[in-house]
Amino acid sequence: MSSCDDRAVSSPEHPPHAPAHSHAHGHAPAAPVSRHLRKVIAAVLIPFAAAVVVGLVVLWPGGAPAHKPSGVGFDQPLEKARVVKVDEVNCADVHAEQQQQPASPGGQPPGTGGGRGTKCEQATIKVTTGDNTGRTFQTVVTPDALRHYTAGQDVVVAYSPKAPKDLQYAVSDVDRTVPMWVLAGVFAFAVVLVGRLRGVLALVALVASFGVLTLFILPAVLKGSDPLVVAVIGGSAIMLIALYLCHGLTARTSVAVLGTLASLLLIGLLGSVFIDWALLTGNTDDLTGLVHSLYPGIEIHGLLLAGIIIGSLGVLDDVTVTQTAAVWELKEADPTAGWRKLYGAAMRIGRDHIASVVNTLVMAYAGAALPLLLLFSIAQSGIGTAATSEVVAEEIVRTLVGSIGLVASVPLTTLLAALVVSADRTAPGGPGPTDTPGPPVEAVVAGGGRSGRRGARGKRRKR
Repeated sequence: MSSCDDRAVSSPEHPPHAPAHSHAHGHAPAAPVSRHLRKVIAAVLIPFAAAVVVGLVVLWPGGAPAHKPSGVGFDQPLEKARVVKVDEVNCADVHAEQQQQPASPGGQPPGTGGGRGTKCEQATIKVTTGDNTGRTFQTVVTPDALRHYTAGQDVVVAYSPKAPKDLQYAVSDVDRTVPMWVLAGVFAFAVVLVGRLRGVLALVALVASFGVLTLFILPAVLKGSDPLVVAVIGGSAIMLIALYLCHGLTARTSVAVLGTLASLLLIGLLGSVFIDWALLTGNTDDLTGLVHSLYPGIEIHGLLLAGIIIGSLGVLDDVTVTQTAAVWELKEADPTAGWRKLYGAAMRIGRDHIASVVNTLVMAYAGAALPLLLLFSIAQSGIGTAATSEVVAEEIVRTLVGSIGLVASVPLTTLLAALVVSADRTAPGGPGPTDTPGPPVEAVVAGGGRSGRRGARGKRRKR
C-alpha cells in the first residue's frame, strides 16, 4: 500500500550543495527499517489484526434487529412531505389559545400567547413518500414558535397509524438534505484541495470508519453483544484502516498503531475502574432510556465505556502519528542521535501537543454538554453538588479518562518510536543499515554549508 506522503522531487534550480537541501529528508518518505525489525513488528501486529478480523466475523450482526416501532420519540415511521401553502388565521378560531404565563419575578408582563385576536399560521402539508403519498393535513404554528414554515418548504413528518385519521401525521423536523450534502461537498473539496492524495485517502478512511460504525458497532450493540467488546474490536478495525490507509504500510505507521493500542487499553482500564467506583449507570438522558426500553438486552453500563473508547480514538490517532513522525524526522535530521536524545527532543514537541489536545478534548465535551452546563449554572445547588451528580459526573469521567489516555500516549509512543528507530538505524562508529552518516543538526546550524559539514566531520574524527 502506498503512503499518503507526497514524494519529494529534486529541483534543478537548487544546487546540490545548498544548505537547505544538505540532508533532503524533509518531505521524503520515511526511510525503511531493516527486515529483522519489520519481522519483529509484524510478529506483534499480525496476530492483533487477525484477532480483530476474527472478532468482526464472530460478532458480525448482519444488520440491525427488526422491531415494531413504538411511536415514542425517534422511534416513529418517518416520511417526507412538503408545505403546500401557509395561511394566516386567528389563533382562537383554530383552538391554538395558550395559557397565560405568570408574571416574571422582575415584574415584567407575561409573554404574548395565542389568545383571541392573535394571528397564527396554518400550514397545509402534503405527504410525498410512503403509502399515503398525496395526502394532506394541516398544522398550526403560534407566533412564539421557534420554527415557521414557508410554501414549498420540504419537511419530515412522523406517522402514527393507530391515531385518529386527522392526527396520524405531524411535522417532526425540516428536511435538511440539500444543505447537509452541500456542506459535505465543501468539506471534501477543501480536504482534497489542501491534502491532495493524502486528503483523498483520508476521505476514503473516513467513509470506511463510518462503515464500521454503522454496519458493525451499532447493530452488534443492538443485538445484545457486549458493548465494550464491540467497541474494542470495532475501534481497532477503524484504527488499522485509517492509519495504514492514510500513512502507508510502514514501520513508522506500525509504531503509531502500537502506541494507539496501548493508550486505548489504558483508557479502557481506567474507564472501567472509575465508572464502577463512581457508580455510574450510563442511563442519564431520555435517548438512552428509550434505547434501553426498546432493546432491554443492551448493557447500558458497557455502552458508556464503549462511548469513551470510541470518542478518544480519533484524537489518539492524531497524537500518536504526530509523535512518531517527529521522532523519525529528528532521526533523519541527525542520524547520530541515540534514543535518549531523540526521546528528549520529541517530548519537547509532545508537551506542546499535550497542552493543545487536552484543551481540545475538554472543550469538545463542554460544547456538547453546554445546555446541561447552563442548567446547572442557574440551579440553586452548589458547584460541588452539581459536579458529583450522575449526569455531570458521567461527562467528567468521560473527559478526564480520555485526557489521561491522550497524555499517556505521548511518552509511550515517543519512547517506542525512539527505541525502534535508534535500535535499527544507528551503528556505533559507522553508518546504520539504511542511513549514511551526516552532520548533527547543531553542526549544520552552527557551521552552515560545506564548511559546517567539514567541521562536523573533523570533530567526529577527533572523537
